Amino acid sequence: MNIEVVTTIPELFDQFMEYGVIGRGIKAGKIHLNLINIRNYTHDLHRTTDDYAYGTGIGMVMKVEPVFEMFDEYLKNHQRPWVVYPSPQGEIFDQSKALELSKKTDLMFICGRYEGVDERIMSIVDEEISIGDFVISGGEIVTMAFIEAIARMIPGVVGKAFSVENDSFFSDLLDHANYTRPSSYRGMDVPEILRSGNHAKIGKYLLKDAIKRTIGKRPDLFIKRDLSVEEKAAIIELIREKKEC
Repeated sequence: MNIEVVTTIPELFDQFMEYGVIGRGIKAGKIHLNLINIRNYTHDLHRTTDDYAYGTGIGMVMKVEPVFEMFDEYLKNHQRPWVVYPSPQGEIFDQSKALELSKKTDLMFICGRYEGVDERIMSIVDEEISIGDFVISGGEIVTMAFIEAIARMIPGVVGKAFSVENDSFFSDLLDHANYTRPSSYRGMDVPEILRSGNHAKIGKYLLKDAIKRTIGKRPDLFIKRDLSVEEKAAIIELIREKKEC
């Protein structure tokens, strides 16, 4: 996958591209992540990318010319990418959106700053996506979150497909509780079944735990889920266990 990030602060991505999932994906050749410094498309001494808003004069708005000139130059050498603008006015990002975007060949994220971008820039944007109902100073951190979630859905980026499929939200269920050594610490013990080596029983236990956690913490996810036969059986077992307590 080719990912372009249009930003006024490309330096923010230095560590992001070096380590973790993204670093491994880049080194493996699964992800090609390129940073486009929008200041390179300005024509004044101070490389200005913003100006006062028409009408109110309050706040600064990203200028239209640098973005359009960048996009024109990009299209001379590349096919048109799917352009995403991280924005609190967009659709809320979730796991299904990450999976959808992971199937794109070319993605471009335009990171806004200040009060946002000149509205005319939206004519080249295919999709606005929000990380939640709050505002931060720029789109860079949001874009990093989007890219990592998307990258995890690309085959070969995360070592084991099971790790991805077992993540919270991959199947509209939260992840089950996870433990590691030591098996006992300050009176808190790892559930015996997880140390039993019986993979069939462990699988059932983890599924029941994921269902319990989803119902307790995110019932909205559970309500919209189409239950599989295995999940229905797990719920029956949970009810029976509850009655025995």
